[in-house]
Amino acid sequence: MVLGSRGRGFSSVVFGPVARLLVRLHVSPDAVTVAGTAAVSAAALVLFPQGYLVAGALVTGILVLTDSVDGLMAREIGRTSQFGAYLDSTMDRISDSAIFAGLVLYFVNAPDGDWRMAGLIAALACLILGSLVSYARARAEGLDFTAKVGLAERADRLIVALAATLAVGLGAPTAVLVLALCLLALASLYTVGQRTATVYRQAEARDAAQRDTTAGRDGGGAQP
Repeated sequence: MVLGSRGRGFSSVVFGPVARLLVRLHVSPDAVTVAGTAAVSAAALVLFPQGYLVAGALVTGILVLTDSVDGLMAREIGRTSQFGAYLDSTMDRISDSAIFAGLVLYFVNAPDGDWRMAGLIAALACLILGSLVSYARARAEGLDFTAKVGLAERADRLIVALAATLAVGLGAPTAVLVLALCLLALASLYTVGQRTATVYRQAEARDAAQRDTTAGRDGGGAQP
């Protein structure tokens, strides 16, 4: 989870001036959120399937890096909101899905037939398991639990996937991307297990506390 936490400080320094400029131009943070998602999705779904891996990785990576601009804008104007957080999280799921869907489509048309099926399965697994990782945390928080644990944050997953895609586009064997996607799929599956175990322990502790409270009330009302 190191890349994601350090990336916040980097984004603040690099994209802070952009956020302040957009605020002065009276651009809505929500509009930036939606526009960024549309741009990432379009780049991934157009460039990757056609085999433009270098252009796709670079364009998508740059757009993903600007993902924090809307949050910086909201803090700049002091208008953070629950809807803004909801919208940002939802748009992140769309852009993530578009990136891995683009890689799925790339492998459908991949010239390297030896790795086509393995890459297709690995990219599809990343698409499904990545969404499950996000759902596990969201569902836990909806039940008032904490599930901010895991082998890798969203930023880490995207950096690994895009770096491997860029490497293949620059001439590395297709196996590099397939291996990276396999590792990401395993990391995502492990993260789901971690979050499930974390919520299970919290639920057990909460249930035990409730049982103790109930027992205490019953005992306190007993007559000698």
